[in-house]
Amino acid sequence: MTASVIDQIDDALDMTGAIVATITGDRLAAPTPCPGWDVRTELNHLVGGMRVFAAELTGTDPGGAHEDDWLGPGPQAAYAAAAELDRAAWHRPDALDTTVRLGFGEVPGPAAALIHLTEVLVHGADLALATGEEHLIAEEPCAALLGIMRGMDFDAFRRPGMFGPAVPAQDGAPPHRMLLAFLGRDLNRN
Repeated sequence: MTASVIDQIDDALDMTGAIVATITGDRLAAPTPCPGWDVRTELNHLVGGMRVFAAELTGTDPGGAHEDDWLGPGPQAAYAAAAELDRAAWHRPDALDTTVRLGFGEVPGPAAALIHLTEVLVHGADLALATGEEHLIAEEPCAALLGIMRGMDFDAFRRPGMFGPAVPAQDGAPPHRMLLAFLGRDLNRN
């Protein structure tokens, strides 16, 4: 990955924002590749996570718990507001020098940024598959993230149940589908 992790987060926020902009009310109940979640649940989780990360980075109160209802009646507006806060928080000069408290413990800024990039990129890809907008997924960042994950001890993230066991991707699958399969997403139905 040649771009800084902050630039990668920006790109992932933009990609996911373009996907979220296509989500209409009738698509909110569609199942996603994230087991047990529909589009609304996964989008709400993503928006809540963005709010929590932004609050952690800025030392402020997020205004609610991660899984509270962050979407209200306007999912696109909720995503846009959270993305603006998130982007501003990551662009603070000391963002990568801080320690971020996550549900499983404290994480140094660079690791937190990679975790957050994963959240935004992967949930964006999930939402795209669920809503028929796969053409909006940026393949290069997905391929780069998959390369990073394959180069680390990723089983440490599978043990707490954050991600399921890897499943085979179809031959010739695009990078986003390979990434999702690596993270345990069942893509046979998508």
